[in-house]
Amino acid sequence: MKFVQTPDQLEALFGPPSANSLRKETDHLHPVYRRWIEASGFAVLATSGPTGLDTSPRGDPVPLVRIIDEHTLVLPERKGNNRIDGLRNILHDPRVSLIFLIPGVDETLRVNGRAQISVDPELLHSLAVDGKPPACALWIRVEQVFFQCGKSMMRSGLWQGRTDHAPLAPSAGEIFAALSDGEVDATQYDREKPQRLRDGMY
Repeated sequence: MKFVQTPDQLEALFGPPSANSLRKETDHLHPVYRRWIEASGFAVLATSGPTGLDTSPRGDPVPLVRIIDEHTLVLPERKGNNRIDGLRNILHDPRVSLIFLIPGVDETLRVNGRAQISVDPELLHSLAVDGKPPACALWIRVEQVFFQCGKSMMRSGLWQGRTDHAPLAPSAGEIFAALSDGEVDATQYDREKPQRLRDGMY
């Protein structure tokens, strides 16, 4: 097996970046990028810590995050499985990366920065949904923003409404049953899942 060992070898595979790929990067939330973020209700949050990496989805009614100013975002952290791997990572390494998605839009937007975990009561109250505030919120200082081309979405057909591969994926119940050596009943888990998710949404 042959592997790339140097930056020169890597760059030879792809060639130089285009002028536009460099032009689209900013160190703040440009007004055009603000419009993008305010239209998104979903993002993927990446963090790094002493026990490894974490990438987790985040979703809320649009907009997902609150823009404080051109250098600051606030991301509500609502209760889920309560592993809080990403939040633990931030306590050790504040660097975070967010990929924002908008259904039907092929391009994505990436925001890199540094986060702190806020438990300010007034802030959390202002982020409440259905009367329930988040457990905490990430106060993110923006350092880099740029949008990424839509080729990955187009190649995958993500927004084309295709569901032909869905039956190939195991259900949540099947996964839990397999990983628990049958302690979890797959059929029962899947049957109860919709109501359980609705009850614990916020």
